[in-house]
Amino acid sequence: MQELVKVAVDAMGGDHAPLEIVKGAIEAADRKKNVKIFLVGREAAVKAELQKYQYDSSRIEVVNAAEVIEMAEPPVQAIRTKKDSSIVTAMKMVKNGEADAFVGAGSTGAVLVGGQLIVGRIKGVERPPLAPLIPTEKGVSLLIDCGANVDARPSHLVQFAKMGSIYMENIMGVSSPKVAIVNIGAEEEKGNALVKETFPLLKRCKEINFIGSIEARDIPSGYAEVIVCEAFAGNIILKLYEGTGATLISMVKKGMMSSLRSKIGALLVKPALKKTLRRFDTSQYGGAPLLGLKGLVVKTHGSSKATEVCNSILQCVTFTEQQMNEKIKAGIQVKENQEGNEGHGI
Repeated sequence: MQELVKVAVDAMGGDHAPLEIVKGAIEAADRKKNVKIFLVGREAAVKAELQKYQYDSSRIEVVNAAEVIEMAEPPVQAIRTKKDSSIVTAMKMVKNGEADAFVGAGSTGAVLVGGQLIVGRIKGVERPPLAPLIPTEKGVSLLIDCGANVDARPSHLVQFAKMGSIYMENIMGVSSPKVAIVNIGAEEEKGNALVKETFPLLKRCKEINFIGSIEARDIPSGYAEVIVCEAFAGNIILKLYEGTGATLISMVKKGMMSSLRSKIGALLVKPALKKTLRRFDTSQYGGAPLLGLKGLVVKTHGSSKATEVCNSILQCVTFTEQQMNEKIKAGIQVKENQEGNEGHGI
């Protein structure tokens, strides 16, 4: 029998909580028999939603938390003062070993702060990055960082590249994933001060398959599997990516309904088109893990519906089964030891 993977879910976070959060949790429990889900939030509200479903009560448990951290609240203050909030309570479960992972669709700032202050960083990790999977022509790529560190240093980006490579190799099964840094041109001498300083460090990093710079227009082609950048650029890339994808899908659907001829054509191509467009539905990839923490923290979109919540929970199962935290920890410590030996002339 497989060992249970325990996931603490913020049942009160996001635009559609607790309705879609509970629904997603039920779906995840139905799809994976080795997951136990703790729905953390206002007990009465969560149980009212659970009453709509038949489910295995041994694998879905409600943990009461009376407070909710709202989107507009200052994250640090909220984490420190709202001790009985769903985010803080769920993250403490991860810290104390009662849960293997946290999933939340609530305040991004609170999740980032809570991840660092409550769950804590792996020794040697300078900054934990948010790393979502994004669809490409060849499959998916990992965008790292997309929102956690807007003032990153070169050493941070090097660690992002290493953690991203470990993730893609172990979770997505990509052998020697290609790593590229976001830039405004392919030439090494181009870019801002951060990119120019980081580029040679990535070239010298033996643990990654660094292929140079990548321009934004080449990201959708799948030119690289790990896309490295600081969070300001990464968040812009992610939001433009999502907005463009949604707009194109909407325009294609409208175009196909614009005339009798297009409607007939739509019936013929519908199966193939549906399969193609589904690849650009970001909800199927789950949330963005905050890599480099002692426990797994996954941030889903604030607008997440049940499908994305479900896939985020399943993502935690895969992450835990693959012992990703242990592999990231080992990768970071190997680098530290190498630098220490070099410094002592060994």
